[in-house]
Amino acid sequence: MKRLLNTLFVTTQGTYLARKGETILVRVEHETKLRVPIHTINGVVCFGQVSCSPSMMHLCGENGVAISFLSEWGKFYARVQGSVSGNVLLRRQQYRKADDESFSAETAKIIIAAKICNCRTVLLRAAREHTDPQSAQKLSEAATRMAGALDDLIRSKSLDEARGHEGDVARLYFGVFDHLIIAQKHGFIFEKRSRRPPLDNMNAMLSFLYAILGHDIRAALETVGLDPAVGYLHRDRPGRFGLALDLMEEFRPFLADRLALSLINRQQIKSKGFEQTETGAVNMDDKTRKTVLVALQNRKKEQIEHPYLNEKISIGMLPHVQAMLFARFLRGELDAYPTFIWK
Repeated sequence: MKRLLNTLFVTTQGTYLARKGETILVRVEHETKLRVPIHTINGVVCFGQVSCSPSMMHLCGENGVAISFLSEWGKFYARVQGSVSGNVLLRRQQYRKADDESFSAETAKIIIAAKICNCRTVLLRAAREHTDPQSAQKLSEAATRMAGALDDLIRSKSLDEARGHEGDVARLYFGVFDHLIIAQKHGFIFEKRSRRPPLDNMNAMLSFLYAILGHDIRAALETVGLDPAVGYLHRDRPGRFGLALDLMEEFRPFLADRLALSLINRQQIKSKGFEQTETGAVNMDDKTRKTVLVALQNRKKEQIEHPYLNEKISIGMLPHVQAMLFARFLRGELDAYPTFIWK
């Protein structure tokens, strides 16, 4: 099992990453704030105005540590990595299967089904615990309609039809998402999902967490030798990591959405930590980003029982486990891809 290492998140604007021996130096205004031995991390994620020395990038490349560059609010820009490890036979199988319309449709249905199940679990848990009977009823009704959409999905015959059911479920889920916010309602009103750019505080945090989740899943796919760009639900498009987006679907409700809601409802973050730019985009300030990242890292350390492996693993290992299982599925070692379904 791959050892769970840390990701170095750099959020302070103007930071410069340098190298000293086998260590990364984190410098702000020419002062070294942190020293990170290269063997203790598996990735570096830079937000906004963060720069790296060539020697530091060489160190990361030599040690298989990828460097990702994102905007301040989490929009992906670029990824720098060393030689890509992987089994060429596995990737060729991945490409062949992606060209098979029937296989792609069936695989997409499995992924969408897991997404629906995990979204329903989020809603049903919230409905049971909600103090407002009216909100609890709306959440329960949406969960019931999702169950019907799951039945329709199973009967679907094509990829486009499966995608249509996914879109219906997404509208149901985000249509009642505001009822999941029980504290700080004025500061975190959710009307609809907005992505590029996020137009409110809640969407800003969701987009930020989805970007981090995407980084982790791409790294996991590359570790097992798969191409994160070639997916089955999300088809080929230049600059899009289709397979990473596929595997993200089962994790979004469980990891990203629940964490965002928990931070808001427990008032660990405040609306004053967000600011709107002239373009209308909403960004988190440096302190808020750090709070979210610390909470995410702590969440990754928690243990759960994997529904397929029937053994305890850390949540941070889930992308690696699912990538491994997907690779086994493509090789023909498994009859179907065992998605992660949260219970």
